[in-house]
Amino acid sequence: VPSLPGIRMHLPFASFDEYMAKALSKVTRKDLRRKFRDAEGAGITMQVLHDVTPIVDELYPLYLQVYERSELRFERLTKEYLCRLGQEMPERMRFFVWRQNGKAIAFSVCMVHGQEIHDDYVGLDYSVALDLHLYFYTLRDILQWAMSNGYKWYCSSGQGYEPKSRLKCELAPVDLYVAHTWKPVNFILKKVLPWLEPTRGEPALRKFPNYADVWGSR
Repeated sequence: VPSLPGIRMHLPFASFDEYMAKALSKVTRKDLRRKFRDAEGAGITMQVLHDVTPIVDELYPLYLQVYERSELRFERLTKEYLCRLGQEMPERMRFFVWRQNGKAIAFSVCMVHGQEIHDDYVGLDYSVALDLHLYFYTLRDILQWAMSNGYKWYCSSGQGYEPKSRLKCELAPVDLYVAHTWKPVNFILKKVLPWLEPTRGEPALRKFPNYADVWGSR
């Protein structure tokens, strides 16, 4: 059965401005520009690192804020995990860190491979994140960096499907395999699982143009 799909976005653009002009609707462009104006003058800067070990104590609480607010949780990452990513494969890792007046207010854990950049984990300071629209602000910076550095695909995990559909992302289907240890039960599971699979609880998925692909390969 289908699991919650990831998302991907083709980036045949030279800049974020070109992406907005050619890929997004007029309503979405207007909304994004309003959000970006709200953050102008806030003194936000960005740096891209290969290893965050020296500042992990500053960033980790931002990750926990996002984790605790999430309705759907998987494993909780550890400081050691974030450190070892950069220590063991710095050539693949790109940690984006945003600061306001020197204080870290957001970070994103990304990996690069070939022509793809994978945006895997995020941390936000919710004392300012909503007022500054940091989700969209940080995404803009990542996409601009990716385009400037020759990457052609932006990939991300699931969740947050509503804004991603408006940003003209497409779904990247993921399969979910389930089997019971007692084989006779699998006859029943095969009938029941289509009614229990997780995409049924995500109505926003239907807004994506390739929604049919979620079940299409089966």
